[in-house]
Order: sequence, then structure tokens, then C-alpha cells
Amino acid sequence: MISNIRIKFAILLLTTLFFSRVKAQSDRDLLAYADPRIGTAHSRWFYFTPGAVPFGMAKPAPSTNGSYGNKSGWEAVGYDQRHTSIEGFANFHEFQIGGVVFAPSVGKLQTLAGSLEKPETGYRSTFDHQDEIAMPGYYSVLLKDYKIKAELTSTKRVAFHRYTFPKSKQANIIFDIGHQQGESGEVTDAKVYLTPDGRIEGYVITQPVYVQKYQPGADVKMYFSAVASKKPTAFGTFNGENISKGKKSTSGKGAGLYLTFSTEEKESITLKTGLSYTSIENARLNLKQEAAHLSFDQAKEQALNTWASYLGRIRVTSENKQDLTKFYTGLYHALSGRGLASDVNGAYPKNDGGIGRIPLDKNNVLLHNHYNTDAIWGAFWNLTQLWAIAYPEYYSDWVKSQLLVYKDSGWLADGIANSRYVSGVGTNFVSLAIASAYNSGIRDFDVTTGYEAALKNELDFKNRPFGAGKPDLQRFLKYGYVNHLDQGTGADENWKFSASHTLEYAFSCYAVGQWAKLLNKTADYNRLTALSNAWKTIFDPGSKFIRPKDEQGKFISDFNPKAAWRGFQEGNAWQYTFYVPQNPMALISAIGKDDFNKRLDSIFTVSEKNKFGGGTTIDAFSGLESLYNHGNQPNLHISWLFNYAGKPSLTQKWVRKILDDFYGAEGIHGYGYGQDEDQGQLGAWYVMASMGIFDVKGFTDASPEIGLSAPVFNTIRIKGNKKYFSGKDFKIETLNNNKDNSYVESFLLNGNALKTPFMKLKDIQNGGKLLIQMGKMPKDEY
Repeated sequence: MISNIRIKFAILLLTTLFFSRVKAQSDRDLLAYADPRIGTAHSRWFYFTPGAVPFGMAKPAPSTNGSYGNKSGWEAVGYDQRHTSIEGFANFHEFQIGGVVFAPSVGKLQTLAGSLEKPETGYRSTFDHQDEIAMPGYYSVLLKDYKIKAELTSTKRVAFHRYTFPKSKQANIIFDIGHQQGESGEVTDAKVYLTPDGRIEGYVITQPVYVQKYQPGADVKMYFSAVASKKPTAFGTFNGENISKGKKSTSGKGAGLYLTFSTEEKESITLKTGLSYTSIENARLNLKQEAAHLSFDQAKEQALNTWASYLGRIRVTSENKQDLTKFYTGLYHALSGRGLASDVNGAYPKNDGGIGRIPLDKNNVLLHNHYNTDAIWGAFWNLTQLWAIAYPEYYSDWVKSQLLVYKDSGWLADGIANSRYVSGVGTNFVSLAIASAYNSGIRDFDVTTGYEAALKNELDFKNRPFGAGKPDLQRFLKYGYVNHLDQGTGADENWKFSASHTLEYAFSCYAVGQWAKLLNKTADYNRLTALSNAWKTIFDPGSKFIRPKDEQGKFISDFNPKAAWRGFQEGNAWQYTFYVPQNPMALISAIGKDDFNKRLDSIFTVSEKNKFGGGTTIDAFSGLESLYNHGNQPNLHISWLFNYAGKPSLTQKWVRKILDDFYGAEGIHGYGYGQDEDQGQLGAWYVMASMGIFDVKGFTDASPEIGLSAPVFNTIRIKGNKKYFSGKDFKIETLNNNKDNSYVESFLLNGNALKTPFMKLKDIQNGGKLLIQMGKMPKDEY
């Protein structure tokens, strides 16, 4: 009897493993549609990391100008597809974090990277894009100057490099540790050494620009432990250009180490590199537990299957290959940022520079992970919505990760680099995002602490550190709006963005107020809801623009609604006047429905001529003074406001045009031209909008609704999640869908006709089917 049970269990286990592998393989076709090189002209440091797995710590990737520095801390740097040489392969790519560069070469040893203009002055090498393969989970390139094939892949915390050399008696691998990379900031210390058993280990400590701005004196530490598959014939260290042959250890700025090998033609040498933000010992442990017995090819196969599984959470079909490429490339970017910061044993870097430990459950499994993250500014119009419907386990992890920082420092942090404050914009929407998670049904976190942290973020200004954002919160609470100043002291966030901060704080108060409502905290709900109406205090009924006010309650003079930076952060009054996502109907009423629709429609008519942003100017801020700027966050929701104003056909029209015109499928025109792709936000917007689902409120309502539009795709399947929701898939099918038939004639949800272009978030989470009939003519009543 027991024997039969064991046999049946074995059969069941083998069947499960077989079908799991078949499922992973069946989604492998999606990898062909995700092209990491799209939009890599003028892209941010995190952007091009094809060697990583979703949300991973290890992000090995080629760098063309990563060593050039980053004066303001956010500019485009790293990999630019217009460049023609590669300076090496950095292993850390995160917001404000970068470093630990490996580079192979042949012949005379060079220890500086060299320049784009004169690559021969350093160890960098020229390359051709035709010799590149870049896909989620794997990268390869031929380094032409050395005839070396370089390949990259990874596990969560372990980077794999494989270099295939020509026949040579001096094949070098350079470990350039002590130089600034990407957004990392100045190097304050570094160390690298060769152990008796052949490991290459070390660390680099940097002071990123934003860390110094928001938490002066704090630093970021990166550790590594690498193992080479072959013993070198020679080795040494260097500090800048000073080379010490035979030396095993060096430290300080510019510190590096090299290994030299004798290689046969097409001989490969593999490096496995454990990474950590806490210690060399934990870097070793990460390597041991994740990759001790993995070959490069096995790690690559595992990475490809992981990506296939993640991309396969949402499967879309279309006859238009470019639309599929845009979709899965956008999804790839949405899953590439905000990577792991904790080790396999739960160790993580704390806000005060110490080391914390995430507890284990009864099965000795980590209760959650910790992550580095760019600011959540604007992410409620893209990333958090995507997480809520397709990746709720990550959203849950992200919330728990943010609460670690709160428990350690006493405040929520809008952006973090190794738990250090790096807000970047000076606001703090973490409370909104946590409230949105709860309101979306993701509630497996410490709700008591979460609510306490969220409420404090909205209402507490006493002893608030600058890195926790909202430095003008006291003025918001005093006047019911942030009073405008034309001059001030300190950082711009302290005084310059009165109107945009008023709108943002009002929206965030609304979100936490809705959470308070669900928790039956009536007093909090009433106070927060009252504050959510703060936008009304700075709405000018004469011009029908949001307009900054001074402390006497007077609108500012010499008001130019197109001017950026005067009362508005990274935008202007044309863009920010629509920033009332918590109450679109009230805004429409204040402007007047007809005037609202005419203004918004005309904005898009004009903006279409400018590619819905800054035209073809390649600059992150090129669209800041335009009427609409899809390349930045403040008005990503406004094309969906027609749904509230009785003109859903205009939402369908303009959303499709943005999808077609702003988003491209090549190196320069990827996400616009002057895009500022903050860790996957613009990619996530494409994913949501192209499926025809989007909530301007960012799932902050107590019972969230989703606005509907015209999907780009013929069929869409969002995989159900049994841990958080019903586990049943939600499907969307569009009939008669093509470029000519771009308007919705009817919505049928689970067989029932919808009278308005909205459905509940629960409709997706419970599983079911939305059938959409398409046609040529605009239709506004269903």
C-alpha cells in the first residue's frame, strides 16, 4: 500500500515537473518579442540589463559610457546604441547604484577604460550591433579588437560571464572595481584581492549624488566574490595606470586586479560572481546557494525560462509584430527595475548603514525580500497597476520592503539605494502605493504598521528628515495648500513647487483616506478626504487653470501656464491642471464638460504634431513646456479622462495614437525621443494602455474601478493568481479589430453588456471574459 502511494506520488511529481517545463517552454516564444535595445539612445543606467532576471540583484550588462560619471545623478549613462565601443561589463545596475566592472582583453594589459573617441587608449573594444544578441536573460557580443565573444546571464544574485578567447598567451580578465560607474557617484573606497583558493573578491563604496542630497554623509556599499573556471598563468593589481605584477591585493580609488591566461582558439573562461550589498561573506553565500553547481548554459536556460514565465503572465495576440514587440519590450522593462537588495539568508542594508535581517517562516523560507527602488512618483499610473493585476506577489514584497525602511528609520522613503534616502523629486507617494495595494486586495503585510506609516507620511512634519520628502508639508496643512514662493533657500523641493505639491499631497491624502474608510477609521477618513480637496483652493475659475497662490491666498501674477518649474515640478499648468485623479468629475464640473472635452481634445491635436512630448529632441526634459508630455510622469493619465466626460471615443482615439506614435521599436525612437524612463514606468504604461485597461486613480478607491478603451490586441489573457485572488484567468477578446476599426461599439463582460466604459478591478481578479466589438465610427453611449 505504502509502495503504491510512493509510486503514485512519484508519477504525480514527474508529471508536474514535465508540464511545468512544457509551460515554461511554451512561453519561450515571447522572448523573441522583447528587444532590450529599443530606446537605448539616451537611456538611464538601469535600462539596458539583458543579462538579468526579473527584479534581480545581479544585472550584468555592457557599458559604453558608464565610467563617464553622472553630474546630476540621473542623466542618461550606461549603454547607448549610437556608440561603437564597449568599455566593460558592470554587474550592478540600479537607481544610484553601479559598479564592479569586468572586461576581457588580449595582448598588452591596459587598466583604464579609454574613451569613446579613442577606444585604443584603454581596454575598451569596438563592436558591431550585428554581432550582438540581446534578449531577456542573455546577452552576447563580439569584441572586435580582441576577437573575444563575451556572454552574460545570471541568477537572482549571481552574475555569469563567459569569455571565449582566440589563441593567446596573454588573455586578460580585468576587474575594475574602484572607478565610478553609471549613477553611482564618487568612489570613496574600494578593495580587491585574490584568495589562496583562487577567488577574486572585494567591494566598492560610493557616494551617489542623490544620496548626498537626501541623506548627506551616507554611502552605498557593493560586495562581490567571483570564481574563474580556469587558473591564471599570471596575476597582479593596479590603481589607475600603476600596475603591480604578482601582487594579490590592493585598495583605494581606482583599485583593480587582473588575471592573465594562456588560451587555445575558442577556449572559454567562465566567471561566476556572487553579489551582495551587505558583505563579501554573503556574496560567497549567494554564489554557493544559487549557482555552485550551475554551468553558464544551465544558468542561461534557467534565466530564459524565468523570463518566459514572467512574460507569460500576460499573453497577447496580434498580426502586427511591431505591436507585440512594443508590448513585450515594455513588459520586460517593467520587470527589470527595482531589484533585490537582500541576500539568500535575509541580510539587507539598513538606512543607518548597518545590516538587518529579514526573518524566516516556519519552513526556514524568507518572509519576504528587500529591494532597491527609484521613487514611486507617477508609478500609480503604470507599474503598481501592472503589479496588482499580474504580479501581486511582487507588489506584496515591495510593500514589506518599504516597511522595513520605515521600521528602521521611522519614515517611509520614496526612493532608496541600499535603504538610503534617494527621493529624487522630494515628494513621497509610498503611502499611496501601500494604500493602493490594500485597496486592491493585497493585504498579506503588517497592516497596522503599514497604516501607521502611511498616515504619518500624510500628516506628520515634525522632525521629518529631508530624505522622507514633503519638506513643505507643514505649509500644506497650515494653509490647505502649499503657498507659492518665487524665492527660497535650500533645495528646490523646499519652496519651488507649490502647486504641483498641493495636487500631489491631495491625491495621496485621498488614497490613504480610502484605506482609512475600509479600516473604519472615521476621523482619519474625514480629515484626509477634506485635504484631498485642496486642489480646489488653487483652481482659478477665471482661467480654469491650476494656478499657484501666495500665503495671502492671492493667485500669482505674471502667470504663464506653459512655464515649467514655477510652482510646477517637471511640468506646467497645462499639464498639471488635469492632476485631480481622485475626483475627475469635480474637475470636469469646474471647467465645464464641453470646455473640458474641447480643451483636452485640442491639447492632443496639437501634441500629436510633437510626438506627444518634446518632438524628436533627444533630451529627458524636452517636453516639459509642451501641452502634453508623455515622456514624463505628471500627465500620463489624462488621455483616459474622456471616459469620465462622456467622450470615451476620444480616450480610444488618443490612447491608440500615443501607443502608435510616441512608442517606437528601434534604438533611438523607443519611448519617445526625450523620454525619462524611470525603471519601467513608460513600458508599463504601454502594457496597460494597449490592453485597453487603466485606472486614473491608480487603484486608490476603496473599491477600485478600471477605465476601458480599445485594446491593440485581438486576444489578451491575464493569468490568474490563486494565492491572492481566484486563480482564474481573465481574457479580453476584440472582434473586428484592426487599424480602421479603432472604436468600441460594445463591451460585454461575462455576457452582460456594460453601459459605461468601466469595470471593477475584482472583475479581473475573479477571472472571466470581456468581449469587445470594434467598429469604424466613434460611439459614446453603450
